[in-house]
Amino acid sequence: MKYFITGISGFIGSCLARELTSNGHSVNALVRNPEKVSPADHPGVRFFKGDLFDTPVLLQAMEECDAVFHLAAFAKPWSKDPAYPHRVNVGGAVNVFEAALKAGVKKVVFTSSAATMSPSDGDLPVDENTQRTIPYFNAYETTKAEAESKAREYCGRGLPVVMVNPSRVYGPGPLNPSNSTTKMMIGYKSGKWRIIPGDGSKIGNYVFIGDVVRGHILAAEKGSEGERYILGGENVTFEDFFGILAEVSGRRRKMIHLPVPVMACIARAMEWQARFTGIAPLITEDFVLKYLNDWCLSSAKAERELDYHITPLAEGVRQTLEWDFMKKAD
Repeated sequence: MKYFITGISGFIGSCLARELTSNGHSVNALVRNPEKVSPADHPGVRFFKGDLFDTPVLLQAMEECDAVFHLAAFAKPWSKDPAYPHRVNVGGAVNVFEAALKAGVKKVVFTSSAATMSPSDGDLPVDENTQRTIPYFNAYETTKAEAESKAREYCGRGLPVVMVNPSRVYGPGPLNPSNSTTKMMIGYKSGKWRIIPGDGSKIGNYVFIGDVVRGHILAAEKGSEGERYILGGENVTFEDFFGILAEVSGRRRKMIHLPVPVMACIARAMEWQARFTGIAPLITEDFVLKYLNDWCLSSAKAERELDYHITPLAEGVRQTLEWDFMKKAD
């Protein structure tokens, strides 16, 4: 099979490309900045220099491809240009869909986010059909939701698009901004991360990178067009998350519960500073406010329709920490 990937320099895209090529598939990849991607890290991948708005490059890269994986997105919490997230996440997706339609691609897998789902009522899981009851928290969620709507429009025009919605992804891979959960795990092990948001009782969903990669491939093979699939893992509270980290790492740290209002004040200060310096804040207030909600998710639809499987959190943490140890040993 022959595939085209956008976002190969990202966490999921990089791991997906390796999985596909290791299984003997041909992979074409769009790269805006070739310096950020080493061909040695991706043997067998053919790179095409350009961005989401280079239609001739998109068409050339998609030629004779069986499926397209569109993962490229602006996922950072802050942008100097407020219009940029919409331009990339919505406008870029439309360009990819349009090119795929012209190229006659058989399937497009669009990587959205579980953040487009509704927060849960405590530990009662939400799924793909749960109605969102509150506004989106930030530009990332808003633009991903709008891009999903565009995907459904293209399904109506004859382009088979399947949407996948990963939750909080962690595991071996590039330690970039989209791999923040892994960086937090490594920070805990080294003693550099000691913070638990709020009282630690809020629930999040944590998914191992290997599951997300396989979920993308399964979506290309079995996903129904116009449908979205939550690619999630275990639902645990912050307290339980760090409890598992302590057990697996063999290091029990003294943690600090940082009240969410305090985190919000710190984020506001960083945003204020960013307006004058142009230096992106580590986090913004709208991202912090998500911690006031539970995010208990069900991956039952993906399990049922895609044969998706979940790696237990403790096992995923073990593999991640072992990978970090071996990486440092090298």
